[in-house]
Amino acid sequence: MPRLSNQKLKLAYLQQIFLNQTDKNHPITTKQIIDALAAKGVSAERKSIYDDIEALRILGMDIQAIKGKSTGYYLANRDFDISELKLLTDAVAASKIISESQSQRLIKKLASLACLHDRASLNRRVFVSNRSKNTDNDILKAVDLIHQGIEKDLSVKFKYFSWTPQKTKEYRRDGRFYSVSPWALVWDDSCYYLVGYDNDLCQIRHFRVDKMEKIILSSLPRQGKQEFKNFDIDAYSDAAFGMFGGKPQRVTMRCANRLANIMLDRFGKDTVILCDGDSFRITVNVIPSPVFLGWVLSFGNEVEILSPAEVAESVKALK
Repeated sequence: MPRLSNQKLKLAYLQQIFLNQTDKNHPITTKQIIDALAAKGVSAERKSIYDDIEALRILGMDIQAIKGKSTGYYLANRDFDISELKLLTDAVAASKIISESQSQRLIKKLASLACLHDRASLNRRVFVSNRSKNTDNDILKAVDLIHQGIEKDLSVKFKYFSWTPQKTKEYRRDGRFYSVSPWALVWDDSCYYLVGYDNDLCQIRHFRVDKMEKIILSSLPRQGKQEFKNFDIDAYSDAAFGMFGGKPQRVTMRCANRLANIMLDRFGKDTVILCDGDSFRITVNVIPSPVFLGWVLSFGNEVEILSPAEVAESVKALK
């Protein structure tokens, strides 16, 4: 690149230097800035560096100075600080819905937002655990298409499958496409779920996104507006243990007092508790799915289903 062209890029190079090389613990001196620019073919004088730093400040970069034997400069604030980036990389590394290769790419992009001195610590976090990862590389595309359907008020079409004991895919509805009006995406137990209106069955349903294939945006307008007019997505998610389908029911349970914290964490702090000596009663909206019944059984005799009778009998039958 001609030297003159490099000079025109001086301010952009200086911005990169502050983003990539500096933080409060790693300030950079004027001489080091001049040397770093020279390595890119840009000549600079000390006074011009001061003017350039002021220009970057005007553009919104929070560049601070540290006084000492030689003054050092550093970028004080970023869009994401290192603790926020660590939180995001942990979430990406822990997610089961995205593949290992996608995790690596996303974490690399997140690391690029940090100072060079912090990037190694972010990259190492990829290997924190050996969690099972999805091998389907189209999950992000599927999520994007669902969001497009919501934004453009259009339905989506897809094929839906379950895994067999032989680890083969068994397609629902004999492999026919589902037509669903998307209304929300729910994150539950490390999985994405599409909550929408089944255009064929005319009812609200949810689907695991990583079990959806060949998803396309349809020209059919979204349906179910009336059903979703007063729909409470939080209440729906709370009722659906493990996001199993079914009709929510009012279930009353008697619980040992020591389980109060667990129940309030699971059903919310607004849950009404009726105390009764060494136990208490709560009534909650849940879908009495196998996951819910198994959860109740995990507490042994410390949780008893009082009503409805058919749910209580289902628990007893499993003991």
